[in-house]
Amino acid sequence: MIVNIHGLNKQPLLILSICFILGIFFQDKVLLDKTIIYIVSACCLSIFLLCFLNSYFLHKTRAILLGLIFFGTGIILHFFNTFSSDDLSVPQNTTVSFKISKKLNSTDKNKKYEAVIRAGKENFNAVVYIPKISKELDFEHYYKADAYLSKPKPPKHDFQFDYAKYLKRKNIEYQCYISKNISSAERSDLNPNERIQQRRLEILQKIDSVEMSSRTREFLKGIILADRTEMDSGTVEDFNRSGMVHLLAISGTHIVVIFGMIYFLLTRFSPLRFRKYAVISSIFFIWLFAAFIGFGNSVIRSCIMLTVYFVYVLLQRKPDLLHSLSLSAMIILVVDTQQLFDVGFQLSFLAVLGIFWLNQPLLKYFPRQNGYFKKLIYNTITISLSAQLATLPLVLYYFHQFSLVSVPANIVIVPFSEILIIFSFLMTVLVGLKIDFTWINFVYDGSIQLLLNLIHWFSERDMLFYSNIAMNIAEVVSLSLIVYVLRPLFLNINLKNLIRVAGMILAFFIIRTGFTVFYNQKEEILLHDFNKTKVLSVKKGSRACFWMTKNSDKKKILKFIAGPYCSSRRIQTMEIKTFPGIAEKVVYNGKIYDLKK
Repeated sequence: MIVNIHGLNKQPLLILSICFILGIFFQDKVLLDKTIIYIVSACCLSIFLLCFLNSYFLHKTRAILLGLIFFGTGIILHFFNTFSSDDLSVPQNTTVSFKISKKLNSTDKNKKYEAVIRAGKENFNAVVYIPKISKELDFEHYYKADAYLSKPKPPKHDFQFDYAKYLKRKNIEYQCYISKNISSAERSDLNPNERIQQRRLEILQKIDSVEMSSRTREFLKGIILADRTEMDSGTVEDFNRSGMVHLLAISGTHIVVIFGMIYFLLTRFSPLRFRKYAVISSIFFIWLFAAFIGFGNSVIRSCIMLTVYFVYVLLQRKPDLLHSLSLSAMIILVVDTQQLFDVGFQLSFLAVLGIFWLNQPLLKYFPRQNGYFKKLIYNTITISLSAQLATLPLVLYYFHQFSLVSVPANIVIVPFSEILIIFSFLMTVLVGLKIDFTWINFVYDGSIQLLLNLIHWFSERDMLFYSNIAMNIAEVVSLSLIVYVLRPLFLNINLKNLIRVAGMILAFFIIRTGFTVFYNQKEEILLHDFNKTKVLSVKKGSRACFWMTKNSDKKKILKFIAGPYCSSRRIQTMEIKTFPGIAEKVVYNGKIYDLKK
């Protein structure tokens, strides 16, 4: 098929993927009903049939028509992938039976699981909470217990995280709280995926019994088996603040290292003529590994890209990174369009796009890479910078924080990541096979403790850490455009490219200043609910004061109430004050705020 649109002719799959993604976004915002969806489906089918005609007009517009087909397909698939709430007749207090489908991150008091629940005659998905002291649940049993069921409430204020919407995207409508007396019955109907997940759970439990420090065990589970459910909050905070959280997220680096290790072992013990089969076997192994750790977004993306790359190699064709990236995005989203709204999905693909867009231009400014060590160091720096520049707008939008220490932290730690991943993989294999070498455990524990202490040191550089950074969609788009125009500037520093970048930066600051002035003109008084306590906030201009009782959990209120509010309202100065615990009402500017209801 010959097309005349320059971009589509160069990267057809990328452009069509973007059209498909735009269709998903459109349906998510507009929410077309079933009748309109049928009309869109008919239009897409008609356009598809028209594309086979050979008229001059259709020849000129075929690329546009293809884009419309993919846009419509995105709308249609997202309509059928959107969870519609059923009117279930489920009492709040009832006896439920359930099986778990996934383990989630534990809280201070509870273990959390995604589960399929049966209550009376109703079946539905829910998040199950059980006391942290309870025995670990597994995939081999059905469970039964008395439970309290509730639907998560939508947030009262626009700056709060919409947990109800987040769960709905995962087809989950209820939260299930169980306090005691959980009975179990062995299952005989495990499907293949549940058998794999049970085996993974058994290895995780074996790691818990290895003689190493608890932090090392949790790190090992995270870096290889993608399990951070029991990792302590301090360690997680260290990884977030230092910009090293990607080390725990199974991604391209992990998959490439594991692929390379298997390929190396296979080629050492096979003749040269069997190299093709070594590649195929290595690809098969990484897909088994992906299934074993639960098919995360970054894992699937990496496996698809690596598979497509080596398919090109085996077919003796030049590999194309954007084709591989686009194909992996399409496959993931066709299976589940809701994945598009997962932060990990967005950051994962943006990081790869950033590396594609900026890595080679940045390498021009480094000395010649005439050795393995130089190549490793220079590529570590440029890849880290490229990925962080590309993801910076979304990081600021979702997390409202950024650490300048992440660049030096990545430069110091990432060059050793291959050794770290291989060592951790071998440790997991040894644990799984019940082979215990005390001296290996000692060496691994010492190495990881050194790494964690180094990451903790980086995370404590408070002068380089910025939080409560305001960022909205308009600013995200403007900042992304700045990143986009950096490539021409890095490739050729001239007056034209400098003016273009300077103009984009100026436009960003004009937009940002306009929003800041707009928010600073507002005065606002809000009453916030946090667990069983009330927090009163008073905003005047760029200042805000938060009032809470003396026995309130100040740290959590700062994290979940004050921080998000300040970044949303662009607060520059914040105060924390307390009122007596016996206070029941507050009168401010003639209005009464009830602290007990």
